[in-house]
Amino acid sequence: MIKAILFDLDGTLLPLDTDDFLRQYLKAIGQSVAHLTDPNKFVQDLMASTYVMIENTNPHLTNEEVFWNDFLARVGVPQEVLMPVLDDFYAHKFPELVLYANPTPLSREIVEAAAKRGFGLVIATNPVFPTAAVRERMRWIGIDDHPFDLVTTYEIMHYCKPQVAYYEEILEKTGYNAAECLMVGNDPYEDLVAAKLGMKTFLVEDYLVDRPETGLSPDYRGALADVFKLITQL
Repeated sequence: MIKAILFDLDGTLLPLDTDDFLRQYLKAIGQSVAHLTDPNKFVQDLMASTYVMIENTNPHLTNEEVFWNDFLARVGVPQEVLMPVLDDFYAHKFPELVLYANPTPLSREIVEAAAKRGFGLVIATNPVFPTAAVRERMRWIGIDDHPFDLVTTYEIMHYCKPQVAYYEEILEKTGYNAAECLMVGNDPYEDLVAAKLGMKTFLVEDYLVDRPETGLSPDYRGALADVFKLITQL
């Protein structure tokens, strides 16, 4: 029996082309630091440190700590100089990236329907972004005011997708039983891995991420609208 639903954000609850959005994001954040350093090098360093964060397995460091430990060694700009600039970027420039997303009211309808039926709810987005960036994207689909049991951001999580430990940490933080969870996502590689813990999975195909065969098959698959239908039947 399903008692909790974990939702991926980008390409799932928030309809967008992940590759296109990432390109626009990197372009914008690079421009925001052009007065401090070379934008191209900054973006290269940012991505390199992000991959270090994704691959981290140290349970004693948050993703944020892993990222900054690596990034500051690369970028050559002091954190006390860089942080105010990035805070300003996420407050004023990042919201403009909604132009590269396709928000739908269906997202909030799904969350509200699930809440009314008593499901525990988690935003299980890959925790490579700070809270400000995650909450802003949630705002685009009108769910930033919902009291989720957990929203996975880089400040509080110690692992990233596709590590099984990421999902184990969600279970630890929420007290959920894996066998009673449904993971909803659009990435066969990052989201279906939840099945290894015994979670049910729903592969959303509207903005399906093209991946090599993972050997994992979803319990359900279809459009975001089909997620709404399933929730009303669970």
